[in-house]
Amino acid sequence: MSTETQERQPGVPSAIDRDSLTDEQIDRVTQGHVRRLAFTGALGGLLYGYDTGVISGTLISIGKEFRIGDGTKELITSSILVGAVIGAFFTSAVSRRLGRRRTTLIVAAVFLVGVILAGISIGPITLIGSRLFLGLAVGASTQVIPTYIAEMSPPKRRGRMVTLFNCAIGVGILGAALVNVVLNDVVSWRWMIMLAGIPAIVLLLGMLVLPESPRWLVSQGEVSRARRVLNWVRPSLREAEHELDDIRDLTKQTDGGSTSEWRTIREKWVRPALVAGIGVAIFTQLTGLEMMIYYTPTILTDAGFPHVFSLWANVGVGVVYLLMTFIGSRLVDRVGRRRLPLITLPGAALSLAAFGVVLFTGGGHPNPALTIGLLLLFMFFQSGGIQVIGWLLESELYPLRVRATATSLQAASLWGSDLLVTVTALTLVDLLGLGGAMWVYAALNVVAWIFIFFRLPETKGRSLEDIERSLREGRFLPHRAKRA
Repeated sequence: MSTETQERQPGVPSAIDRDSLTDEQIDRVTQGHVRRLAFTGALGGLLYGYDTGVISGTLISIGKEFRIGDGTKELITSSILVGAVIGAFFTSAVSRRLGRRRTTLIVAAVFLVGVILAGISIGPITLIGSRLFLGLAVGASTQVIPTYIAEMSPPKRRGRMVTLFNCAIGVGILGAALVNVVLNDVVSWRWMIMLAGIPAIVLLLGMLVLPESPRWLVSQGEVSRARRVLNWVRPSLREAEHELDDIRDLTKQTDGGSTSEWRTIREKWVRPALVAGIGVAIFTQLTGLEMMIYYTPTILTDAGFPHVFSLWANVGVGVVYLLMTFIGSRLVDRVGRRRLPLITLPGAALSLAAFGVVLFTGGGHPNPALTIGLLLLFMFFQSGGIQVIGWLLESELYPLRVRATATSLQAASLWGSDLLVTVTALTLVDLLGLGGAMWVYAALNVVAWIFIFFRLPETKGRSLEDIERSLREGRFLPHRAKRA
């Protein structure tokens, strides 16, 4: 096959003309390639944030048109989370067989079809089904896109690139909050939902011209194509060749046996990574942030604030989430994956504990400035810390042989926890009161800190292959890594 034919192949990038460029220019070009694929993939995060957030502002209109009660509204809201659990769990098989790039193309198509089906729904049953279908893309995107970005990024910039996905989630959440405030009662709820079709189309078109992950290509025996991809995203040919050799060496170690991926993932040497990744994923949901995103208007209205005030406060929550996720993404490659949440979780716990005190002692009329201040302070610490590392760790911790299955398990665990929070948050408030519920979430932040201190190693600046070696050699956990 000629070079010209190869360059037209999907998943095979054009070679960089290194002879006519300086080293500095080559570095800028390769960094631009990595940024391009990271920004394109991050559109999946924007769709995730928007599609899960926009429903809160459209439920009133949907309820009036379909004449439905609170029970059906809850089903409409939570159906996307059920779909996300399913999508996250089963995407591993697709990603393993078709590759990260083609799986992302399928995800983009499901996003597009899902929002259209939701927008043209003729009743509550079809809307629930459409959002369940849409949830497949939401869950699948969180499994495959961070992995794709991580496998393409150089170790020193991997954290910044992967956390663009988190930043895009913040953009989607904030965009949904603004649409809910500005367009509510101005356009039909159907158009508010179908607006997400635009980034879905951009994601679909953008992925068509991007290459496949070199690590997946090596696992399929496509070493020459993997070399071309690495040369496209690494400034030095020597660096690219060294990374390729590293990938091939570890792939050979795992190709020798006939053990299935599901059996391998249960082996003792893989377990520390699985516990760390799934544990952090669960705590990103149980520590209260998703509860605030879904129920801030409800919480503040129940605390005695006007409904319009509560909606605008929800916009403030979205602004802080986006701002701190962006700041956290800039810091995570400097401060570290482990250290960042260890610094911020105590602040989140104290903010929630103080929030609970204010709600208990406010006599039904808590101070507005203090209430909003503590709420936003909690968002400040939460979204700038543990929320930054959730999807990043998913893309870093697991050995190549089990990466697709392990990331699916982690993503499914996260979405299952999100669903648990969604269906229990208001019940918890009914049982313990708003203040008591805040204290429960504050305690969970403390538990998350303890878990991370003992179970999460530092992965900053390390290659994916080095992380895998630490698992195989028994020096993965923080205290063992220090001894080594």
